[in-house]
Amino acid sequence: MTTPARHTRLTFHGPLSEPRADRLVTRLTRHAPTTVLDIGCGWGELMLRILAATPKATGTGIDLNAEDLARGRQAADARGLTARVRFLEESATGTPHGPADLVLCVGASQALGSRLPQALGELRGLVSDGGRVLLGEGFWHRTPTDAELARMWPDAKATDHPDLATLVDLAIEAGFRPEWTETASLDEWEEFESAYLADTEVWLAEHPDHPLAEETRQRADRHRAAWLTYRGVLGLAYLTLVPVSAR
Repeated sequence: MTTPARHTRLTFHGPLSEPRADRLVTRLTRHAPTTVLDIGCGWGELMLRILAATPKATGTGIDLNAEDLARGRQAADARGLTARVRFLEESATGTPHGPADLVLCVGASQALGSRLPQALGELRGLVSDGGRVLLGEGFWHRTPTDAELARMWPDAKATDHPDLATLVDLAIEAGFRPEWTETASLDEWEEFESAYLADTEVWLAEHPDHPLAEETRQRADRHRAAWLTYRGVLGLAYLTLVPVSAR
């Protein structure tokens, strides 16, 4: 049975442009990490680029989505990185795969705890002294209204995210200093969200009477309504964090 392709238009599973990705790779490899841990890695595109830029490094990606992990393994094989990377289908809760010189946690802090301070505390324990954490985390540009929250994800609340200043303060309280603070642009968000739905939208146009069309259409329409509501309200911060050395 024909079904929509999944995420073929996406390079990264998030609002991340090629120029920003290049800058992140340059910054995150400056201290020559030898171990990289990617929490909620998906297909691990950023991790693979970091490994390509640091020939002595090895990487471990952790995720629960088998299809994404398979895509990551295929990409690693195509780039000659198979011997230096593992994609593991397992929970990140209590993971034994740290500490690492570089920890990536982009849009995946919920894998380490239901509350952000807890997740940040876990990240501090997973990074080596002198290492780096790249945290990609949501924040509110402004507090959403009740009407906006009702059109976002199920049970969305204003407390689901802090503002940017509070987010950085929480990272500092968890034992980090922010080496670099940057946020996804509106163009990056629109590129990501459009690419996220593009395969499905084309499939729906070509298969309007398919047995799965109505369910798929409702799911796509809900997602589009949500992101057009949080467009310009929800942000994503990319924080490059340095752990404060233990004394």
